Amino acid sequence: MEVDRDRANQLQVSVEDIFNTLQILLGSTYVNDFNQFNRAYRVYVQADSQYRSNPESINKLYVRSQSEKMIPLGNLVKITQTIGPSVISHYNLFRSVEINGASAQGSSSGQAIGAMEAVAKEVLPKGFSFEWSGISLEEVESGGAAVVIFALGLVFVFLTLAAQYESFVDPIIIMLTVPLAILGALAVIWLRGTSNDVYTQIGFVMLIGMASKNAILILEFSNQLYEKGMSLTKATLEACSERLRPILMTAISTMIGSVPLLIATGPGATARQSLGTAIVGGMCVATVLSLFVVPVLYIVIKTLALRYLPSSKAEMGEGELGSDRDGNGEVRDMAPAIVQGDGYKGR
Repeated sequence: MEVDRDRANQLQVSVEDIFNTLQILLGSTYVNDFNQFNRAYRVYVQADSQYRSNPESINKLYVRSQSEKMIPLGNLVKITQTIGPSVISHYNLFRSVEINGASAQGSSSGQAIGAMEAVAKEVLPKGFSFEWSGISLEEVESGGAAVVIFALGLVFVFLTLAAQYESFVDPIIIMLTVPLAILGALAVIWLRGTSNDVYTQIGFVMLIGMASKNAILILEFSNQLYEKGMSLTKATLEACSERLRPILMTAISTMIGSVPLLIATGPGATARQSLGTAIVGGMCVATVLSLFVVPVLYIVIKTLALRYLPSSKAEMGEGELGSDRDGNGEVRDMAPAIVQGDGYKGR
């Protein structure tokens, strides 16, 4: 709609009055409030719907001139039909087009972002660019933060275990079970077809502690039995037998507690499904494989540590004299010896 300002001037009609008339009759305007039935109501002025239902309705509207004459608006404005977008969106003050999408089945959000960036750089004409917003922007800005967080999680767990056991050997045995949990989580994610998004990575960080817990149960009892005089092999087998039920109980309870996330539906279900899939898959595989892998790792690494690291013998309560184990950690027969001194005689 274009106002004929010259004609309006000739008819002594103010342009402001033209716009006010259009605003009030077509767009409505607020007048005041009034109270009725103990409630406050707002009063708006607007032409009835039948007088503003199409562009030709403007010919039925009038505006008062300075000479007190009523002039039809159809004589003062020109209406031309055209085509344009209903909403013109801007991003960072630039005209923009918003595109929403999701990754294909079996692809991660990071792969989808990379594919979109490659296509945009290839097909966008000169002078056009693209920006990310929302969750995609947060994912791009975080960059490799997931790898750093995962590495920090491993370091913190390792240092905590090293301080607890006052040794670097036992934490190494425990931390070697973490790849089993991650492998199980990735396998289940691949079988289910979910994406490796930020919620899945949160599950990976959680699996560091959950997988370490199973190894701690076996390793702690193996150390105690070894210090009591059992060989490494017997101590490990006995520890696995004694701690089988606690390991299975804690693992099963964790997986059962994560089932609602695994089968979640409704709004936000994708995020919960990603987290639940990583936890259930990782715990299932880690629990089964740790019962076979942890004992072997314990025997092999502990034997090498006792053979080549003198500090490991001291940590296990062994000295140069009185040791009842050979260099491989196996119990050996000791030759009888007579110890005398200060009224004590013993064998």
